[in-house]
Amino acid sequence: MRKLLLTTLIGVAVGIGAAQAGEIVIRLRPPVSIHERRTVRPSPRHVWIGGYHHYEGNAYVWTPGRWEVPPREHAVWVAPRYEHRHDGYVFIEGRWR
Repeated sequence: MRKLLLTTLIGVAVGIGAAQAGEIVIRLRPPVSIHERRTVRPSPRHVWIGGYHHYEGNAYVWTPGRWEVPPREHAVWVAPRYEHRHDGYVFIEGRWR
């Protein structure tokens, strides 16, 4: 029973990884980032997460920046970005590292 459970969990983990690996290539170049004014920092623990353009179907939409508390001590925010590929641009999500 333990072996079956372990095998199932590994299979689910691999399936999730494969689903996230799919890339959407956007042929339209992303716009230049908007300069944002930060609001007052809510607490010393909060970190600024800058805004970014996100592609939604047929146009880029600005997602405004926000203050957020890191999920754990010493976590560092890696900002979202677009990687240029030979056939367009691929969006890489922001994440805590």
